[in-house]
Amino acid sequence: MASFIHQVVFITGAGSGIGRATALAFAEAGARVVVAEINEAAGQDTVSQIQRLGGEALFVSCDVAEPAQINAAIRQTVDRYGRLDIAVNNAGIGGAFGRFTDQSPEDFDRIMAVNVGGVFYGMQAQIRQMLLQQKGTKAEGKEAGANPMESYPVGGRIVNVASIAGVRGMPMGAPYSASKHAVIGLTKTAALEYVKQNIRINAICPAYTHSTMVDDLISAAPAMEDRMRRIVPLGRFGQPGEIAQAILWLCADENTFYTGQALQLDGGMTAG
Repeated sequence: MASFIHQVVFITGAGSGIGRATALAFAEAGARVVVAEINEAAGQDTVSQIQRLGGEALFVSCDVAEPAQINAAIRQTVDRYGRLDIAVNNAGIGGAFGRFTDQSPEDFDRIMAVNVGGVFYGMQAQIRQMLLQQKGTKAEGKEAGANPMESYPVGGRIVNVASIAGVRGMPMGAPYSASKHAVIGLTKTAALEYVKQNIRINAICPAYTHSTMVDDLISAAPAMEDRMRRIVPLGRFGQPGEIAQAILWLCADENTFYTGQALQLDGGMTAG
C-alpha cells in the first residue's frame, strides 16, 4: 500500500459510500483527512470512524454546489493543517429515471449544479491553493507533531469521481450521463493546463457500486437490481473499498506519469 503519512487529503461527499471508503483508506495510509460533507451527522460519523482507527480527521460542512462554501472549506483545511496535497471531488447525486423528453428542467439543473458545479468550483479552489503553495515555502501542519513537508513533491493531486455513464450513453438517465461526461471534460482540460505545475488530475469511472445512490435506486425500483447486475460482465456491483484503492493508486507519489485520464472500474462493461 502507498504511504500518505502527514499528507493532507480533502474529500467531498465523504459521509457515505465511495467517499467514506476513500477517507478511511487514506487515513489508514497515514493521511490527515478533511471530510467535506453536506450531511453533518454522516460526515461526523466518518470522522469518528477515522479517529477510532487512530487517524486524524476534520469535518467541514460543505454544499459543493455553492462556490463560497467550497472556498470556505478549503480555507478551513489550510487553517488547520497548513496545506492541501490531495483532493477527491466525490460528492454527487443521481436523478429520476425517465425518457429524454420527460426529464424536467429542474432535475437537470440540480444534477448539473452538484455533479458539474461541485467539481468545477472544487478544482478552482483546490488548484489555487496548490499554486499558492508553490510560490512560498512548503508549510508545516499546524497541529502538534506535524512533520516538515520538505520531502514531498511540489504540486498536488486531484481525483474527480465520474462514472461509467461518463464514457458511454445511459438510457433513461440523460442528465446524469451528461454531468459525468462533463466531469471528464473538466478533468482532461485542467490536467493539461496545470501539468507543468506538477498538479496531476484524473477521473475515476466506476460502474454500479454499492452506495446510497444505487441503494436508493434499487429501493425505488427493485426490478432494476437484476438488470443492473446482468449488464456487468463480472455479474456483481463494485464495492466502495475497491474504488477507494484505485483512487489511492491515482494519488500515490510513485505514480507520477498518469494524468488527464479517466480510469474505468466497470467489471468489464466497456471491454466489448
